[in-house]
Amino acid sequence: MKLSDLKSIPGSRKGRKRVGRGTGSGLGTTAGYGNKGQRSTSGGTKGKSFEGGQLPLTRRIPKRGFKNPFRKEYAVINVGDLAVFKGKEKIGIEDILRAGFIKKMKDGIKLLSVGDIDFSIKISVHKASQKAIEKIQAKGGEVEVLV
Repeated sequence: MKLSDLKSIPGSRKGRKRVGRGTGSGLGTTAGYGNKGQRSTSGGTKGKSFEGGQLPLTRRIPKRGFKNPFRKEYAVINVGDLAVFKGKEKIGIEDILRAGFIKKMKDGIKLLSVGDIDFSIKISVHKASQKAIEKIQAKGGEVEVLV
């Protein structure tokens, strides 16, 4: 006996329902969908959020606040992270990206004052906090803010 000789037991496999093939088939005219009602015709279903005419949940719950469509979101780098660049005198955006501090650029890079620095460095970023600028300038460095 080969695999190709195997056959299923008679009656174990049921034929598919052939809908809308005349009245003699038992599933003609209405094709099993009944005579009238919402589901009987094509396109007769409502969306997922439809609640039978009741006011939908998305319209019942209160809406609060304001979402600014022009908001800028910056990728953040800390002053303490700059220790990696100790030998360099000037670093830019490319150097920060190459070092792997930022996964996604977003609208630019912002320098924050978390951590300390113990050497002089010139850094170019899109934005910087006032305290971060003061920390770098205290060590004789410079922060260039790009526009």
